[in-house]
Amino acid sequence: MSATWIKLSTLPRSENELRTKNMDEFISPETLQENARIALEDLGKRPALKPKERMQISLQPMPCQSPAERVKNMSEVAIGYFDEQARVEAMRCLQCPTQPCVKGCPVEIDIPGFLKAVSENRLTDAIAIIKQNSLLPAVCGRVCPQEEQCQSLCTVGKAAKDVNKSVAIGRVERFVADWDREHSGTPSLAIKPPTGKKVAVIGSGPASITVAADVRREGHDVTIFEAFHKLGGVLLYGIPEFRLPKKIVDEEVLGLQAMGVHIETNFVVGRTRTLKQLIDDDGFDAVFVGTGAGLPKFMGIPGENLVGVFSANEYLTRSNLMKAYHKMADTPICESRKVAIVGGGNVAMDSARTAMRLGASDVYLVYRRSEQEMPARVEEVHHAKEEGIQFKMLTNPVRILGNEQGLVTGMECLRYELGEPDASGRRKPVAVKGSEFLLEVDTVIIAIGNESNPLIRQTTDGLETNPRGNIVVDETGQTSMQRVFAGGDIVLGAATVILAMGEGRKAAASINKMLVGNA
Repeated sequence: MSATWIKLSTLPRSENELRTKNMDEFISPETLQENARIALEDLGKRPALKPKERMQISLQPMPCQSPAERVKNMSEVAIGYFDEQARVEAMRCLQCPTQPCVKGCPVEIDIPGFLKAVSENRLTDAIAIIKQNSLLPAVCGRVCPQEEQCQSLCTVGKAAKDVNKSVAIGRVERFVADWDREHSGTPSLAIKPPTGKKVAVIGSGPASITVAADVRREGHDVTIFEAFHKLGGVLLYGIPEFRLPKKIVDEEVLGLQAMGVHIETNFVVGRTRTLKQLIDDDGFDAVFVGTGAGLPKFMGIPGENLVGVFSANEYLTRSNLMKAYHKMADTPICESRKVAIVGGGNVAMDSARTAMRLGASDVYLVYRRSEQEMPARVEEVHHAKEEGIQFKMLTNPVRILGNEQGLVTGMECLRYELGEPDASGRRKPVAVKGSEFLLEVDTVIIAIGNESNPLIRQTTDGLETNPRGNIVVDETGQTSMQRVFAGGDIVLGAATVILAMGEGRKAAASINKMLVGNA
């Protein structure tokens, strides 16, 4: 067993290599579309749907590539709703007067409003309603955990006592955003007359994109400083192509450029220029820090320095940003046959599913709690199982083994059982004495979370941070330094796209208010 560095082309995989119990559950996109067409025709015959009738409409499944096909490519797994499906799903909305779903949305989209517009086939109105509050509907519709936010408060789901039966708000949002992208060019947003004020935005993730757009619309000059060679932040390097196509992120960047936002890539604030230099020497009137949570955590166990051990950050960045999966790319990646991913979140799922697409024959998801406690989205867990990922629950590594060449050869693990709940509310894993066993692997990916990027904190005197290294801000997004604001994962820790956007919107409003007051 060995790990070697290669320029990789994705290896083929036959259907019988997919060891999954869920293959029989797959329903073809064509069947889903036809079922929705029949349902829509029936619903159209009814003069006005009563709440009880809406409750009886079946949840529309998401059309996907078949498991056997999608593990051979990096194309998006979820194909997206057909027009018929989107309308039927939107009709499930009860149009509650209290709008509980809106309270669960960090940017407070008028969810009943856009769903009603979709149900009536008024898609231009639907996207206009969404864009009043969200700049990234195509992204949020794909990657945000709606089941923990807007859909968790949906009356339909509460009546069914199952959040997974709530109105599929995210799926309909994605449909509307994709329709808009196909039927309109780069959006042209109204820009107010120039104010003569300059704003620096550090980083280019969801929070920063939101700030750049909101501040630029007020007529201020905006420059984004990005450490990588491309914009998009975690949307670009952290989320695989099969979950979020990079062309969607690129189109958001084009929208910023069309607004007149300046972009500086390969610019590391804290090294190329410090935060204070941007303010004192370069004349920026305000700065927003949105550098994210990009510092990976490790377990501190023996063997983590062996060749073949990756942080999920590095592994996904090599594949997502540097296209290691593409046969024309020069990016080296580890040719793996047996891969263990340690962790149970969405990043762990992304890493496991990427490893499968990069040619691994066996991919193990190693998690110290049970599946019920996993923080990953139910949909991602389901897709991973369909694709043949092998789940090893109530298991945790104690050391990684290697050979004399320093290459990974295996991982010693310990079995666990669940005890009493800990501070997170989840039952605490307790080691089972004498349960050690060896898992034969040649690659280990550590996906147990990230910490805030420390560079700006380390190079900026007077910037207050908490014990976890996150920048401390007040209710307006203002840091301990005058004219410096922050938001997103650098403040929240690893969070969702929509939460980061909400923080960015709040900070942008504060920046605009401050600059108008200083005019």
